[in-house]
Amino acid sequence: MTSNRRNRQRRPARGIPRLNPKPRLLVFCEGKNTEPQYIEAFRKWCRNPRVDVEIAKERGVPLTLVRAAKERKLDSEKEARKAEDDNIAYDEVWCVFDVDAHPNLNDAQQMARDNDIKLAISNPCFELWLLLHFRENPGMQHRHDLQKMVGDFIPDYDKHVNFDLLKEGYPTAVTRAQRLDAQAANDREEGRNPTTGVYRLTESIHQQ
Repeated sequence: MTSNRRNRQRRPARGIPRLNPKPRLLVFCEGKNTEPQYIEAFRKWCRNPRVDVEIAKERGVPLTLVRAAKERKLDSEKEARKAEDDNIAYDEVWCVFDVDAHPNLNDAQQMARDNDIKLAISNPCFELWLLLHFRENPGMQHRHDLQKMVGDFIPDYDKHVNFDLLKEGYPTAVTRAQRLDAQAANDREEGRNPTTGVYRLTESIHQQ
């Protein structure tokens, strides 16, 4: 499990002494523009070089994305054993995707749990997370309406992210996203529209 790997003393790479390296993260994105652009910019802002951001070739549905992440996770663990270097394996593997109208969402979540893969899911879409950098809960919205709302705060927004306009509002976005999660949990409607779990990923990057 990831927690066990974190807690144990990691073996340094042979011939290269390392002292308490940061945990290594892999982030698999469904989208090819907005999500990876934001996460890559956020990683740089946090000065965390131990985060790899990849756009999955097998895009389309969450189950396919999680399956691809599972394979990459296993490959990294195999490579780490072969090289006798635990630093090669990923400590956390994340998948970032929207609820949208995707089929097999429950199957994707179960596969993620079974393989220690973390999920950053937005309902209805990633733009909810961006919007929370600027304003409070917009209520239940269609993805297209959220995209228009983001455009009110980011000039010429068209699936491209200017992180300089977002970073000041990041702490507030985390608080707002946490509040949405808590409200949904109290109503026993976890993951409803609007909620987003992207803050869990960004906090993992930010705090490590």
